[in-house]
Amino acid sequence: MITSKQRAYLRSLANSIDTILMIGKDGMSSDIEKQADDALTARELIKGKVLESAGMTARQAADELATPLSAEVVQVIGSKFILYRKNHKEPKIVLPRAPKK
Repeated sequence: MITSKQRAYLRSLANSIDTILMIGKDGMSSDIEKQADDALTARELIKGKVLESAGMTARQAADELATPLSAEVVQVIGSKFILYRKNHKEPKIVLPRAPKK
């Protein structure tokens, strides 16, 4: 689980990345899931877009992808969403430390 501070940091990083995942009229498929999985492994942070023809909201798509991929939904705005999953073998993003309780 990521903190709100970490989420804000990830959102700031996501501003400069391109949208690499498009969900269209075919909706969610194993190909989309595989593409997202590969991208998260390589980049840790990805931006996706749900086209109007998909018949689902960006929130539904993000949640549907995040669960099987063990990813975190960072943000959903309009038709776009951002997912994050730490790569434990080769971390690329260093998150701000969570405060100790």
